[in-house]
Amino acid sequence: MTKKINVLVFPAEGQNAYELHDALSTCVNIHLIGGTSVARHGEFLFENYIKNIPFISDKNFLQEFNEILRVNEIDVIFPTHDTIVKYLIENEEKINAKIISGDRETADICRDKSLTFERFKETDILPKRYYNAEEISFPAFVKPREGQGAVGARKITDSHDVAKIDFSNNIVTEYLPGEECTVDCLTDRHGILRYVSPRSRDRILAGMSVRGSNIALTIDIQHIADTLNSKLNFRGLWYFQIKKNKDGVFKLLEVSTRCAGTMCQTRAKGINLPLLSVYIAMGYDVDISDNAYHLIMDRALIGRYKLDIDYNYVYIDFDDTITLRGKVNLNTIRFMYQCYNKGKKLILLTRHENDLEETLNHYAISKLLFYKIIHLNHLDESKSQYIHHLDSIFIDNAFKEREEVRQVHHIPVFDVDQIEFLLEWRI
Repeated sequence: MTKKINVLVFPAEGQNAYELHDALSTCVNIHLIGGTSVARHGEFLFENYIKNIPFISDKNFLQEFNEILRVNEIDVIFPTHDTIVKYLIENEEKINAKIISGDRETADICRDKSLTFERFKETDILPKRYYNAEEISFPAFVKPREGQGAVGARKITDSHDVAKIDFSNNIVTEYLPGEECTVDCLTDRHGILRYVSPRSRDRILAGMSVRGSNIALTIDIQHIADTLNSKLNFRGLWYFQIKKNKDGVFKLLEVSTRCAGTMCQTRAKGINLPLLSVYIAMGYDVDISDNAYHLIMDRALIGRYKLDIDYNYVYIDFDDTITLRGKVNLNTIRFMYQCYNKGKKLILLTRHENDLEETLNHYAISKLLFYKIIHLNHLDESKSQYIHHLDSIFIDNAFKEREEVRQVHHIPVFDVDQIEFLLEWRI
């Protein structure tokens, strides 16, 4: 893969858009662009940022949108809002780029919860639904047919609440009092469900999880994922939310074809679902393997991570890892100095083609940062043979290098985008 893939995040606002930025902005073969109708926080994140894109309700939207795609040579569009997903998929044949989503029917079913219930009514994954006031057993739960982020959703406890319900535009179900979680998934270009990653929703703000951890993939969660994938046509990432009923059985709350705002939890395990989805959209087959550690995510507008790994040595690549696009990668340098402060030993392990000392001097990177420098001169030399400490981690932007080290030494390995999960913020 020599040509960079031009990816448009649209709209480039909201937590899921910011997660797409964090997942894709450091990938060496991705050129990332954010686009929006109304500029907000995205302009502080996206180096390439297009403002004032027409709203989809504008009669000239498709014409002007396609011109933006043409000028910027966009290969792939990542829609971040369910309504935008539905609109783009409905007009897919008129749009001059690939769209990361399910097909039109899948987008419709995911957007409209009434259609979701209709599609899966013969399965065992749905909560009990009430179609009129006489059927309701309290407490119950009501939510709009179309909506996201818990907007308009509420618990009802008596008949006075029922009088206000419009059953044609709302879904009323049994109240689910138990544990709630989100499940991130990936379906490959052949329609095969390749990855299922459940995570808890321990604290929720405005419908979004702000604290959670990865949880075990149980048989019942896998069953729900398989059922959804068998009856819908996904392409790339998607997710669903589930909650336990009074009997402790998980039931479906909703399913979506877009990126979730807290998919960073799955990325923290080493699985970059947005990047894999771009590859799938471009027609590539993908390999998937994650780091089998437990993590806790807690955020107050920013994600901070605690990984249950202990290491004293860091083996790190140079090109496209310490450097990025001809500049110093600031996240990597911050982590390197963090290691220096904590007494962890940095070992530079690189195939750099030029004079390494000269290049280090060019970027003003001191050799004193490194405990050891290993400069490989032959392309056929394996990096794994130079790793001699089991209490270590390995950082490299190349999947092939990471996978070999993981299989040989069984130590945690990290891509460049995952360095942020190693950063500590305590001062």
